[in-house]
Formats: sequence, C-alpha cells, structure tokens
Amino acid sequence: MNTPQYPIPNNELERLAALKRYNILDTLPENAFDDATKLVSYICAVPIAHISFIDGNRQWFKSEIGIGVTEVPREISFCQYTILESEMVEIGDTHLNERFKNDPNVTGGFKIRFYAGIPLTTPDGYNIGTICAIDHVSKELNENQKNALSIIARHVMNLLELRTKNIELAAQKKIAQRAVLAKDSFLANMSHEIRTPLNAIIGFTDLLAQTNLNADQRDYIDSVQIAQENLLLIVNDILDLSKIESGNLTIDTHPFNLKNTLKHVYDLLKVKVPQNVEFNLFLDADMPENVIGDQGRLNQILVNLAGNAIKFTEDGEITISVKKTAETEDHYSLRFSVKDTGIGIREDKLTAIFERFTQAEESTTRKFGGTGLGLNIVKQLIELQNSEIQVKSKEGRGSEFFFTLTYKKAQYIETTAKTISEYNPGSLKILLCEDNALNQKLVKNVIHNFGFELDIAENGKIGIDFLLQNKYDLILMDLQMPVKDGYQTTNYIRNELHSNIPIIAMTAHSLVGEQERCYKEGMNGYVPKPFKQEILLEAIKTVMSKDITLIKKRKIDLSFLDQVSPGDPKFKQDMIDLFIEKIPGEVMQLNEAVSNNDYDAIMRLSHNMKSSLDIFMLNDLSNYLSIIEKEAKEEQLTRDTTDKIKTLHSETIEIVKILKEMR
Repeated sequence: MNTPQYPIPNNELERLAALKRYNILDTLPENAFDDATKLVSYICAVPIAHISFIDGNRQWFKSEIGIGVTEVPREISFCQYTILESEMVEIGDTHLNERFKNDPNVTGGFKIRFYAGIPLTTPDGYNIGTICAIDHVSKELNENQKNALSIIARHVMNLLELRTKNIELAAQKKIAQRAVLAKDSFLANMSHEIRTPLNAIIGFTDLLAQTNLNADQRDYIDSVQIAQENLLLIVNDILDLSKIESGNLTIDTHPFNLKNTLKHVYDLLKVKVPQNVEFNLFLDADMPENVIGDQGRLNQILVNLAGNAIKFTEDGEITISVKKTAETEDHYSLRFSVKDTGIGIREDKLTAIFERFTQAEESTTRKFGGTGLGLNIVKQLIELQNSEIQVKSKEGRGSEFFFTLTYKKAQYIETTAKTISEYNPGSLKILLCEDNALNQKLVKNVIHNFGFELDIAENGKIGIDFLLQNKYDLILMDLQMPVKDGYQTTNYIRNELHSNIPIIAMTAHSLVGEQERCYKEGMNGYVPKPFKQEILLEAIKTVMSKDITLIKKRKIDLSFLDQVSPGDPKFKQDMIDLFIEKIPGEVMQLNEAVSNNDYDAIMRLSHNMKSSLDIFMLNDLSNYLSIIEKEAKEEQLTRDTTDKIKTLHSETIEIVKILKEMR
C-alpha cells in the first residue's frame, strides 16, 4: 500500500464522508458559485481565484478563474495544507517561503507568487474544500479584503447547504409524487374493482324492486338499496378526497337549468325522508332558470348536505332553499341553504365537523354511519368556487348550512328536440361492448325493459365486426376491455369507419379527466358505473334527441373585446386577425414542447396563449392552459396533458373558423 505524498488531517475519513454527503464533486458549473469566484477575484484584485473541494486524491474545482483545468492531484496543491487549518492561510511571497519556494507551481506551472486560502468548513467542523485568491506577484491582503474573503467562504457554505437541501427536497418530492401516483392508481383500480360488482348489485336490485314483492320482500329490498347507496357514497367520498389532495379536483363550467337541477335533487332525496318529516324545496321567485357553472358539483353539495339533514332528523322538517342575493350585468349571486330540525350540533363542534374523518360525536358514526368525509369534501368544493360554507346550529333544535355561489349568466341553453317517447318501443337497436358477464346480463335486462333490442360484443374488436355486419342506432361502450378497449374502438369507428353513430361511455373507473377524455375521443355520452336505470335512459334520450352528425358550434363571446375597444372597430378586427394568425401555430409549438418535455417553452407558450384566450372569454380553454402551465412548472406532465393539447388543437381550429366567418 502506497503512503500518500500529502499531509492527512486527523479526521480524514469523517471529512471525506462529510464531502460525499454534499454530492458536489464532478457537477456542472453553477452561476452562484461562479459569481462568488468572480467576487473573490475582484475584491482581492487577483487574476486567479477558485472554489475547490478536496477528496482522497485530487483537488477538484467547482469554479475557477485563470486556471483552465477542472482538477489537479492533491499532492501538488497548496490547498492540501489549507484544509489542515481552521483559519485563513496567506503566503505573501512564495519565493521567501521554505515550504513552497521550490514548488513546481511556483517555479513554473501557474507561477504562483501570492496565495491566500480559506477553508470551507461544514457546520459540524470538517474542512471539505477551499476558497483561494492567487497572484503572479507578491502582495498582502488588507483587513477588509480578509474579512470579505471570510464572508464569501461562509456564503459559499450556505449555498452548498441550500443546494444540498434542495436536492434532498427534490428527491423527497419525487418519492412523494410516486407515492401519490401509486395511491391514485390503486384508488382508480380499487374503484373499478368495487364499482363493477356494485354495478351488478345495484342494477339487479333495482330490477328486482320492479317485480311483484310481498311486504317482507319489499322491506328487504329497501334495506339492500340503502346499504348499496351508502357503500357507493363511501367509494365516491374516498375518490374525491384523493382528487382534492392531488389538486386534480376541478370545477367545470357549462350552461345548465338551475331549477331542473334543484328539482332533481329534491326528487332524488324525498324517497329517503322519514315519514314524520316534511321535506320542502323553496325557490326564490326571482331566481334565474339558466346559469353557467358546475351542475354536477352543485348536485353533490346539496345531496350531501340534505342527505345529512335526512340522516339526523327524525321529525319536524327539512328545507332546501335558494335565493338570489345579487345580480350584475354578467353574474348572479345565489344563496343556498339546507335547514333541518334534527339533533343539532354542539357549539364547540361547529368547526370540527368540517375536518376529515370527524363527526360531531364519536357515537354519531356508530349510530348513523358515514365516513366523516362528506362535509370536508363539501367545504373544499365550495372553496374551489371562491366561497365558503357556514353553519348555524343549536344542539337538540336543528342546523342550517348555507353558502353563496356566483354563476355566470347563460345566454343560451341547448334543449333537446325530441323525447324518448317519440321512439316506438323496440325501434332502437343497441350494441353493447362489455366484457363482464354480470354487466352484460344487467344491461340486457335494463335495455329490454326499455323496449329496445340489444346485441352484446365481448370486446371492441368483436364490436367492430358486429357494426360492419349490422345496423345499430347506438353503442354502449365499456372503456376497459381486452383486445380493443373503449377508446381504441371509438377511435376506429370515428376515423376508420367514419361513422357518427352515437356512443355512450360506460365505465367503473373514476380517473381524473376520464369523462372529458371520452368526449374528446368522440363519444357522445357518459354513464358511470354503478348506473341507475333512469340515468342510462336519460343519456340515451339525450344522444338520440340530437342530430349527432352536427358538432355543437361554440359561442364566441366578444363582450370583453367590445369593452376595451369602444368605437374602434379596426382595433377589434386587428385583435381577431392576430388570434387567427398566431394561436393555431402556438398550439402546434406547445404540442412540440410537450413532446420534447421542454418545460420552459411549455410555461412560456401556455402563459402567452392564456392571455389571448382570456380576451375572447374562452375560459374553459384558458383553464386548460393554466393546468398545463402548472404541470410544466412542477415538471409533471401526464397523459391528460396530451389530451388537453388535442382539445386545444381541435377547439382552436373551430374557433378560427368561426372568427373568420365573423370578419
């Protein structure tokens, strides 16, 4: 074993271990370290300066000026001695120094005449490197220069500590993100595995409930239906909670009929109300009929709040009320309230009930059931819509939960031209693509109850063969199938067969963006499993009551453009021309940036395009860009990102076409 030709500190093993922890050796240049080196050169007025780290056999330069190499052997470095000291080492004239006067870097090489080095010391006291100032002439640093060099050394160690912490945080973030992805994948698979048999349980129970039953049998069926609905509620709560935690729970905005939505909630819940309870729905006479907002989330909020009221009220009354509180040129503000005369809540529990897995009393879960997630999810859904939920309650006298939501005024609302009654029973011939035998049997019975014909294909490939050999009015498409899944099958039908046959997606999955993706892939309706017969019938009615060959034409809102260009039609036209000229190309650039994982370009393009879309009030597409920009900032692009780009591409083509017509 060769004896090292350089002095070794007493704590060499610990020192090397400390250096290794920083993961700094052989890394790329970084501006912060380069700036510190420049500062040393400037303050000390020297042509050579460096920040270096010394491992077992070399001195490696993280940053250097005037040296021109990345490393030198440890035994020929001046700094091999500096790391033995606890303070600055200064040699004013190497020609007069016994240790260095014959050194090859003094007599030749770098021709070092002046050297000042200060050790880089870790918080736990190990000298892992140096900061140095070197000159070709003899000199001496003044006190200010020495103090500045010490300050820079401490600054470099702070940089190193911060850099290390950032690397550790980034690693932990990746671990956390992988854990979130694993959890989301597990929950999605769990959802599918639970929903698939639950779909059969709910469906066949509903079919059984429509048969002639005696009183005992009817009671048993009612109990089963309550239990299965509670199970479905728990599954949905857990999935929504997962979406909230991952930041993927979003608010969709579409025109909808508010009065019909509220009546639907009322009709859905009234069958669950105890016999001794009066259930009321009070709608303000001045309440708008149509608004733009998230109909599904409003449904979810009210069903949850009113469902709780029903659960905790044995007699008295429960009232859902809606009142218009304000109106502007573009928006309505509406106050929603759910009030009951139930058991009430203690004052000291009014805040806690909105926390996860929390109920007012421990006995509540045992007596009434529930996960303790519902109110927390309601709270988050309302906050996502820039509002807050409030509660008034007195123990033993009842509670009132209330909140205010702002909705945009609906300029139009698309209505269906026909109803299902216009089709003669049996006049619809439907193809079901579904691989699960229980679901096949269930859908077959439900469809036959509707009076329609049904053929069943066990996967997408067989479904395409059926479609080539027979004429169908509608396809019910499961998304997860062997051989060809629902997306692949739909893509083939639309792009290879060029068929516009209505397709309704049916899935037990509940992935973020799944419904949106179904529409973008060319499907016309979406029914999640487990499904209710009336929901499936409504979906069939909706897609069959439209001319499916006509794409719904997007409405372009130029109101903001009118506001910023009063009396200046040329400016308005210039803005339209600019949109037509720039946006399609920028969408293509964005797609290319996503393909190349060019996060900087994605953030820049998304941000710029968002401003253009906002001018034309294209809020849904602008929201897509906000999400894409956020994903790029976090360097977490997903398959949904690509789907959003496809949507942006197809939608901007349509928008450009409309804008050209408006010229």
